[in-house]
Amino acid sequence: MADLEIRNLHAAIGDKEILSGISLDINQGEVVALMGPNGSGKSTLAFVLAGHPKYTVTKGSITFQGKNLLQMKPHERSRAGLFLSFQYPSEVSGVTVSNFIRTALNARLPAPIKIVEFAKRLKEKMQLLNVDSKLVNRYLNEGFSGGEKKKTEMLQLSLLEPKLAILDETDSGTDVDALRVIGEGVTKIAQSTNMGILIITHYNRILHYIQPHQVHVLVAGKIVKSGGAELAHEIEKHGFDAMKAKEVR
Repeated sequence: MADLEIRNLHAAIGDKEILSGISLDINQGEVVALMGPNGSGKSTLAFVLAGHPKYTVTKGSITFQGKNLLQMKPHERSRAGLFLSFQYPSEVSGVTVSNFIRTALNARLPAPIKIVEFAKRLKEKMQLLNVDSKLVNRYLNEGFSGGEKKKTEMLQLSLLEPKLAILDETDSGTDVDALRVIGEGVTKIAQSTNMGILIITHYNRILHYIQPHQVHVLVAGKIVKSGGAELAHEIEKHGFDAMKAKEVR
């Protein structure tokens, strides 16, 4: 049994079906890429996994480490080990990066972490990800560059240490430097933990920095092709149009 098992998943907004029978497995320690054109349902899958109330699962199942994920509330999914990285992180004025991450960490723990222990962990992760100490004392994302926002996300991900991280188009709108930050951060985190990582993207460029174990192509709510890292290079050469009529699951 995989850590995350998605079986014949159908999901909709109102009367409009967006996901039309997705089946997918992800294990801890694996990096899985889900690629597809705009409007294919990639972000819908991310929000369904996180428990967004706007989406309705009409058929199928999601099992996370043997538990029915669909019966869990969003905060219960987070405590169980799911993490969702948003495409466009929000600014939070008056709350420092350090305090934000400590609050998020405490929400997952049975008892609040001691300040001294948190400071030690924070320093270790900052060194791992090459994060400037001044960054964590600034208000969350306020006036941050694209690269600084991504460093903050990677720092949060590293400290929370979820069992499964869902990175929803976290490379969208990023420049080369920010993209490198994401790639290097995800790679270091993957190497230092046993975290499962689902990278959702419609660009191949982030996969130049991160080597996925599996690549799946999502078109019109269905996975139409699956393969190894070489599949991403095939998409870069031929685009998604060549795969629209090749449903394999």
